[in-house]
Amino acid sequence: MASYRNSDGLAPSRKRLHFRAFADKNSFLFGMILVFPSSGASDRPVWRLFYLSVDGIINFCTFGVWPFLVGIPLTKACTWLLPNALPKPLLDGLLILSCLPTTVNMCVILTSAAGGNVASSVCNAVLSNLMGIVVTPALLFHFFGSSIQLPFLEMCLKLCGKILVPVALGQLLRSTIAGEFSQKYSGFFKRSQEFALLSILWNSFCTAFVQGFGIEIRHSLTLLALLPTLHVASLATLFKIFSIPAIGLSRSDVIAGMFVASHKTLAFGLPLISTVFAGDVNLAAYSAPIMLLFPLQLIIGSLLVPQLEIYTAKL
Repeated sequence: MASYRNSDGLAPSRKRLHFRAFADKNSFLFGMILVFPSSGASDRPVWRLFYLSVDGIINFCTFGVWPFLVGIPLTKACTWLLPNALPKPLLDGLLILSCLPTTVNMCVILTSAAGGNVASSVCNAVLSNLMGIVVTPALLFHFFGSSIQLPFLEMCLKLCGKILVPVALGQLLRSTIAGEFSQKYSGFFKRSQEFALLSILWNSFCTAFVQGFGIEIRHSLTLLALLPTLHVASLATLFKIFSIPAIGLSRSDVIAGMFVASHKTLAFGLPLISTVFAGDVNLAAYSAPIMLLFPLQLIIGSLLVPQLEIYTAKL
């Protein structure tokens, strides 16, 4: 399904990573239909009373600090200081990455494992992704609108149909017999949701590369050096920010805020990138940073959990 070979037809002197698979659009749609309604129908409520100051800071970091204080300076620095390290499409991919909302499941799982505030994590993860339906396309339009024509209204309608409507439907089903059925067989639906999510990610991954476009090995190695450094730096910085006494957060809230504000979603990101940049020859390059960062977030977060458990235990 995945193979590594010389790209003689594209560049005889260079090696590229190529991923070959059959991308089935119907399986993608089926996965979307299953994942988001089941997320909405889960026994975790989507809404709670918002702590406006904390939620505002977290989402300001996600949609303000990341694109304007991380994405733009990072891509400019790479262009000026290391002009040959990464090509422009991959630098654009890093900027696109900075505009994405947080993960839905991963930040909640890591927050729970570290003894953080799970309610805050769930709330802000959902809020971030709902905001991302409008804010992320707006940011992409701001950064790329002059060079590519983004059908903003059409794009928002598509994303609402794929994410907001299914989640809302799931929330409505919670108060019916379907909600009781879902809770009774929650284990089965959880496994089904995870399987469907993995199918979506694999399908999106294949779709990005099935056309024969790839990234050079040296560029992938550069990203594998840059992205973990960037993620660790973001975790450390956000931990320090949320630990400031003037903000008044408990240790469990600090952990929740750190994970939520530092993560970037693949499940939301790839469908969005595919929608916004459909037909673009650089689609693989735009998708590569988030596809590489996603597993790194889980690995790095898991390594930090034991120390964070000690930190939250000192309440």
